[in-house]
Amino acid sequence: MRSMRSTAADPTSPSNRPPGPTRTTTGYAVVVLALLWLACLGMLQWSVVRFRLPIVLTLTAGAVGLAVWLWRRTEIRCAPMWLAPVVLVASVATTWAVPLFSYLRGGSLTAALATLSVVGIGAAGLLAQPTAAGARTAYGLAVLGHVVTAAIATIGDPAPRIDVWVTLQQASDALARGENFYDMSWTDSPGIQDAFTYLPWTTVLLAPGRWLGGDVRWAIAFWSVVLFVGVWALARPRPGDAPTSARATALRAAVPVTALVVAPGTLTQIDQAWTEPLLAAGLVWWAVLVRRGHAWWAVLPLALACASKQHLALLLPLLLMWRPFGPRRAVATGALTGVLIAPWFLASPSDFVHDTVTLLIGFHPIRFANTWYLYFLNEHGVTLPFWVTGLVVLGALGVAAWLVARRQPEVDELLRWFAFVLLAANLVNKQAFYNQYWLSAALVAISLAVPPRERGEVTSARPAGSAPTPTPS
Repeated sequence: MRSMRSTAADPTSPSNRPPGPTRTTTGYAVVVLALLWLACLGMLQWSVVRFRLPIVLTLTAGAVGLAVWLWRRTEIRCAPMWLAPVVLVASVATTWAVPLFSYLRGGSLTAALATLSVVGIGAAGLLAQPTAAGARTAYGLAVLGHVVTAAIATIGDPAPRIDVWVTLQQASDALARGENFYDMSWTDSPGIQDAFTYLPWTTVLLAPGRWLGGDVRWAIAFWSVVLFVGVWALARPRPGDAPTSARATALRAAVPVTALVVAPGTLTQIDQAWTEPLLAAGLVWWAVLVRRGHAWWAVLPLALACASKQHLALLLPLLLMWRPFGPRRAVATGALTGVLIAPWFLASPSDFVHDTVTLLIGFHPIRFANTWYLYFLNEHGVTLPFWVTGLVVLGALGVAAWLVARRQPEVDELLRWFAFVLLAANLVNKQAFYNQYWLSAALVAISLAVPPRERGEVTSARPAGSAPTPTPS
C-alpha cells in the first residue's frame, strides 16, 4: 500500500514552487499588524450587539492592511521585545474598557474577566524577556486559562438566550435519538424556530459535549484546545526551514495562542456558543499535515471543516490553484464533504436545502451586522442588489486565486489569503458578526506560527533590543 506521505505536498519543493521575488524584511510591519489587530478586535467586541459606521470602517481598514501585506509579501523576521507583551496587556485593558455583551452576571462575569486578565498579564510578563521555558509556560497558561474561562462561562450561564446554542443543544439530542435535525422545530429558541442553518458535522463534532457534559460548549472548548495544539505543531520546524532556536519555536506558538485567548470579545464568543474555533481547528491541522508532507491526510480535517459550515467552500478554489495541494486533493475534499453530508441530504433533500441554502439567501438582514450591506440599508435605506455583493466576493476570490496560482505561496501566505477572502465576503454580507470576523483574525494569527523558510536571497540583521517573533516567511 502506498504511503499517504507525498513529496508533492511540500510547498517548498522546487518542483512545486517557483522561486519568488525577494521580499522586504522589516520589523515595522509587525507593529502595524499589532495596531490593526487591537483596533479590529476591540471594535468587534463593541459590535455585539450594535451597528456603528466606525466599526465597519475599522474592519475595512483591517482588510486593506491585510491586502497590502499580501500584495507586497512583506516578510517579518523580527519584532521589538516589548510588542507581544503590549498587545496582550492592551487586549486585557480593551476587554475591560469596551462594552462587552455577555449573559454572565455577578461573580461569574468577574471570575471570567479575572481569568483572562491573569492570562494576559501573566503571559505578558513571561514574554517580556522571553526564554524557551518562559514561552512554553505562557503557551500553557493561555491554554489552561481558556479552558477555565470556558468552564466559568458554561457553568455560570447554563442556558444562554441565543438560537445558536438552542439549536446545537437540541440537534445533539436529535442525533442521539437518530432523528433528522433538518426537519425539526426548536423549543424556546429566541431566534430561528424551524431550521438548522449549519452543515451537519457541526452537530456531529459538538454533540459529545452535550452528551457527556450537558452542553455543546464543552465540545467547543475541546476543539479550541485542538486548535491551540495545532498551532504548536505548526510552529515546529521541519527540514528546509531556517535554523531556529528552541526559544524562537516556542515563541511562534505562544504569541498567536495567547493573542487569541485574550483577544477582545473572547468571552462573548465562548458564552454564545459560536462555532468558529471548530473550523479553525480543522484548518490549522490541514496546514500542519500539508507542511509535513501528508497532503492526502490533510484532506480529512479540511473536509470535516467544510462539512460543518458552508462558507468554507470559498477556500476550495484557492486550493485548486495551489500545486502543493492541487486539483486532485481539492476535488477529493469536495467529494468527501459530499459523502459526509449525504446521509442528511438523502434523508430529506428539501429540508436540507431549505435550512442550509434557501433560508440563508432569503433571510432578512440583521440590523447590527457590521457590514457595508447594513450600512447602506441602515443609513440610506438602500438594499444592495445581489450582483453587487456577489461581484465583491467573486472579485476578491478571483484575485486571490490568480495570485495563488501565479506565486505558489508558502502555507503561511496561503492562510492569509484564506483570511482575506473570508473577510471580503463578511464585509458585504447581511449576517456577518463577531464570530465570522474572528475566523479571519484567527487565520492571520495562525499564519504567524509557520517557521520561516531558509532563503539565500533574504538577509536580516536583528536590530538591537529585538527578539525573534512568530513570523511569516
